[in-house]
Amino acid sequence: MNHKELHILLVEDDEVDVMNVKRAFQKNNISNPLYVASNGLEALKMLRGQGGESPIVPPSRRLILLDLNMPKMGGIEFLQVLRTDSELKGIPVVVLTTSNQDQDRVEAYQLNVAGYLLKPVTFKNFVETMATLNKYWTLCEML
Repeated sequence: MNHKELHILLVEDDEVDVMNVKRAFQKNNISNPLYVASNGLEALKMLRGQGGESPIVPPSRRLILLDLNMPKMGGIEFLQVLRTDSELKGIPVVVLTTSNQDQDRVEAYQLNVAGYLLKPVTFKNFVETMATLNKYWTLCEML
């Protein structure tokens, strides 16, 4: 395993958006492992492990790309749980959502997100957004 490798957890319930992220990663030659959870509950299981098993997402060098509008446990609720968990609270989270509501943005930043990005409408812009994010986490070496 590459010690610079970043484990990215995409928490997204829309299959088209999941496909767009995967395709944008391919177009930008982003080779970091990508894990997908369809809601906040599933994401927490993947981060914590279950029944004594190891977490699906390795515990080092993690980044979460988070949608806000999801079934079972939405993004804000997920962030609230994540930030109160002593083992998970330090994981950087970038919100990737269609929500342009000021209230969502304020709540997300109050829960210490690293960024709040609106999902681009076109695939071309989606690719550019993922390229920018990749440059950002490469430059920052966030973890």
